[in-house]
Amino acid sequence: MAAAESTTSSIYIASPEGDTGKSTIVLGLLHLLAASAARVGVFRPIARSTVERDFILELMLEHSTANLDYEQCIGVTYDRVHVDPEAAIAEIVDRFHEVERECDAVVIIGSDHTDIVKAGELGFNARIAVNLGAPVLLAISGLDRDPDTVAQMAQVYLGELTANHAHTAAVVANRCDPGALGAVTAALDPLGLPAWALPEVPLLVAPTMAELMEALDGELYSGDPALMQREAMSVMVGGMTAEHILERLTEGQVVISPADRSDVLLALVTAHEAEGFPSLTGIILNGGLKPHPAIDALVKGLKPSLPLIFAESGTFRTAEIAARTRGRVGIGMLRKVDTALAVMERHVDGPALLERLRVPIPEVVTPQMFEYQLLERARAGRKHVVLPEGEEDRVLRAAGRLLQRRIVDLTLLGDEAAVRKRAAELGVDLTDARVLDPNACDLLEGFGKEYARLRAHRGITEDRAREIMRDVSYFGTMMVHLGEADGMVSGAVHTTAHTIRPAFEIIKTQPGVSTVSSIFLMCLADRVLAYGDCAVVPDPTDEQLADIAISSAQTAAQFGIDPRIAMLSYSTGDSGSGKDVDKVRTATDLVRDRRPDLLVEGPIQYDAAVEPTVAHTKMPDSPVAGRATVLVFPDLNTGNNTYKAVQRSAGAVAIGPVLQGLRKPINDLSRGALVQDIVNTVAITAIQAQSIAAAN
Repeated sequence: MAAAESTTSSIYIASPEGDTGKSTIVLGLLHLLAASAARVGVFRPIARSTVERDFILELMLEHSTANLDYEQCIGVTYDRVHVDPEAAIAEIVDRFHEVERECDAVVIIGSDHTDIVKAGELGFNARIAVNLGAPVLLAISGLDRDPDTVAQMAQVYLGELTANHAHTAAVVANRCDPGALGAVTAALDPLGLPAWALPEVPLLVAPTMAELMEALDGELYSGDPALMQREAMSVMVGGMTAEHILERLTEGQVVISPADRSDVLLALVTAHEAEGFPSLTGIILNGGLKPHPAIDALVKGLKPSLPLIFAESGTFRTAEIAARTRGRVGIGMLRKVDTALAVMERHVDGPALLERLRVPIPEVVTPQMFEYQLLERARAGRKHVVLPEGEEDRVLRAAGRLLQRRIVDLTLLGDEAAVRKRAAELGVDLTDARVLDPNACDLLEGFGKEYARLRAHRGITEDRAREIMRDVSYFGTMMVHLGEADGMVSGAVHTTAHTIRPAFEIIKTQPGVSTVSSIFLMCLADRVLAYGDCAVVPDPTDEQLADIAISSAQTAAQFGIDPRIAMLSYSTGDSGSGKDVDKVRTATDLVRDRRPDLLVEGPIQYDAAVEPTVAHTKMPDSPVAGRATVLVFPDLNTGNNTYKAVQRSAGAVAIGPVLQGLRKPINDLSRGALVQDIVNTVAITAIQAQSIAAAN
């Protein structure tokens, strides 16, 4: 019996065979739905085991937005299906509806063809989809198949789905020849369904060095453990002399060699570090041998970052295992996740796919929805952002994500050889990035002259200006000032003062604004608020507080937040008096005088600003009380502690600080910033640059 009509959107990803790359499709769908629905969950109707964790489900739970745990999202095992298929379907339906009740949308991940059920696996998945009331997205493999073969297979599989009364919403042919995507799509067109072709991307099936070590039951001999997550793009048996091996090295390669081949070991370690040679993923020292003590001491003295692992197996067996080890898209594999998302974004028409689903329009904005919208807005009008801390690993990883998903254009500052070498070791592709060294750059002379002109009143000479411009913060800021970049993001390594002092000297403030301040975009479970100022002005005057309020409203509006300003204090309305309350009251009047178009209330306490029931008691006639979206704190001490308390206690995502009041966007990072924090801040900077360009 078909499931009853539901207000929850769901889609069932079914494939007729293994290795179709369903993970790529599911990841893309999860992110697409997360921009449109508040609570997006995942469900796995059939799993191999309830004891051994399902790596696909674990990965997808990391990217879902519903509050579900692993056990909730599992249906039954293959063993349960074998014993009683009908009872298994009934149990799957019951467990699915438990998940569905907590979600606005559910992505259902079909079985992996690691087992065979009596009715045929695709047909059985179709029956499950019908009973769950979910349309099917058919995922088929185009690997080593021409377009006509792909289309013929799709026709056969659609027939099987139809025979089992399943409704197919769309078809995705994955792992196709990159040069034949148009031909595959054209061949699928007669099916009468939305159909897309995705390219085969070797990175997505390449094993990491850690996966190779696990498959070989090996152990790490030396190297940077952080580089164990780099993918092996190819494997070579180093059975030749060292010079011939060096001639055949390629980027991201793993070389297999016995540890007693001292010449090969030293040549590979040296080549990895040398300019002009490819960056390797690792070396497998096979045969259970150890390097000669003198070579062992030499390697350990060199402290190479390149991972070297021991394996007991012989050359043939090691090569065989390495060749058949298929990489997964797993938790923490950011490069693979970003690549999968980029593939879906570039090749699948997201809005067209969503039209095939019943996606409810949410009344809330979740952190995931807000982050997705940030990236989409930045991508829609790509700007050029400079990252001065180009030799920092977090910045490099963030740069890789931004470039992979085509969100912005980037310039990184630092020694170009060192930056590109470390990026290659981390598996970050900087092909599309510009890397500039302020100490050896053609721009230095002109930058020095411009800085000397700007700071002539301070007695700065051109010689001194050139020295100052060698500092990456000053160099990056001057790039923004002279139009070499549209914005700058720094602070992962440098202090806030080091980041924003050059902006005060070079960029300066917007006309009519005398105060540079900041906001944090606080992504709560169901809405986004702007908190200002929590990072820059320690004890603002009433004039500065009015500046902060007006700037915060303008910044909030740039990010789709309807500004309703609450000027916070320890008292509400006329209930209190004193110097601190009077400052807020005066600042509120200044905002009303300067910007009568803005909705502002103050002084007002935090609870009266955001909680409708409290507002009804304390300020029943206020258009802001209970509905405030921009919260202006009376001083830095209050603001900084409040944002951190809300972030930690309420689990809010704090994006910022976002600097405001400057003529061009310069933004500061926390020195503890995560990779995603850097990505978000760069996207915010790009959106600010878009707004400035539109205003001019």
